[in-house]
Amino acid sequence: MAREKKNVHKIEMTERKRNIIQMLLQEYDIESAQDIQDALKDLLGGTIKEMMEAEMEDHLGYGKSQRSDNEDYRNGYKKKQVNSSYGSMEITVPQDRKYTFEPQVIKKRQKDISDIDQKIISMYAKGMTTRQISETLDDIYGFEASEGFISDVTDKIMPQIENWQNRPLSEVYPVLYIDAIHYSVRDNGVIRKLAAYVILGISQDGYKEVLTIEIGENKSAKYWLSILNGLKNRGVKDILIICADGLTGIKEAISAAYPQTEYQRCIVHQVRNTMKYVADKDRKPFAADLKTIYHSPTEEKALEALERVTETWSTKYPNSMRSWKQNWDAISPIFKFSSDVRKIIYTTNAIESLNATYRKLNRQRSVFLSDNALLKALYLSTFEATKKWTMPLRNWGKVYGELSIMYEGRLPE
Repeated sequence: MAREKKNVHKIEMTERKRNIIQMLLQEYDIESAQDIQDALKDLLGGTIKEMMEAEMEDHLGYGKSQRSDNEDYRNGYKKKQVNSSYGSMEITVPQDRKYTFEPQVIKKRQKDISDIDQKIISMYAKGMTTRQISETLDDIYGFEASEGFISDVTDKIMPQIENWQNRPLSEVYPVLYIDAIHYSVRDNGVIRKLAAYVILGISQDGYKEVLTIEIGENKSAKYWLSILNGLKNRGVKDILIICADGLTGIKEAISAAYPQTEYQRCIVHQVRNTMKYVADKDRKPFAADLKTIYHSPTEEKALEALERVTETWSTKYPNSMRSWKQNWDAISPIFKFSSDVRKIIYTTNAIESLNATYRKLNRQRSVFLSDNALLKALYLSTFEATKKWTMPLRNWGKVYGELSIMYEGRLPE
């Protein structure tokens, strides 16, 4: 019986809606989708006016046609332009003699009722420039928004970014990645190349988490020590492995801030740097030879492969393998792990998908107007990208178990 009653109620609601639609069709002579928009815009204006009239009635304590001893009374209307989801529109706001009426449906200084701030921030997050956003708002909603206004709206998230940059972090991260992407930023009329350093952590549960984004140009042990100390101040007590490219001073900074942490040179970057000056015809066989090094089952076998590759290519590219030997202490930690752990720590696959999102910003904006403009874009892009991070890394249970044995006593059971 309850189900039958629910269905009847549903039919009654549908009938009411149908009647409303029929009335709209007759009242507004609707023939197109644009006519529907115009009708809804007109109804919105009328609804707002009626709600304000009711608020004025409540404020004065009597209706329009009623008598009252109240010294305050209605005093005409004031026109006001507001932006809505249906475009710009004019409304009439009732006034009282004493100017004490404070409407709530649209407050005195409110000029927007469309959640346009969120729309602007959403477009900015997707990499659109202020000019593109301005043009889009004009095309879709029919009202102008200057680039300065859009910049002001996005500036509202700066306190949010500051809170995010200073939020407490977990005590232990099994793996941390540090990577850099370079952007052009305008500074007092001069365009500079700045690096955005992204620090991505893998939590104890195997989930990816962006810990911070730092923008700077000076890479040094002092700089990296300040960044790592910042993580310590936010609650990070231990990191098992930090995977990064050969950032200047990073190794020394890790030793100072987290003496027990293992520094793993990113193999992807190592290979990329090696192949940088290799001729196209040699790239495929050279890359295949390099793979024999980092796919070796043990460090001993890897060193043997290193010698073979060096001997094979030293005539054509005498300096190509030098960095492998110079940085072997930071390359070699991978060889004590199984393939499951290696897949996580010796590549930056976990961070590459995030970097792909960040690189879109370079394609959409050739130059950022300021450091803050870049930080805003990166922060919003981060949240767009991380919406998809709903699952832990593959085989994380097995990886966690191996790390727990290898770094005994440093991971919670």
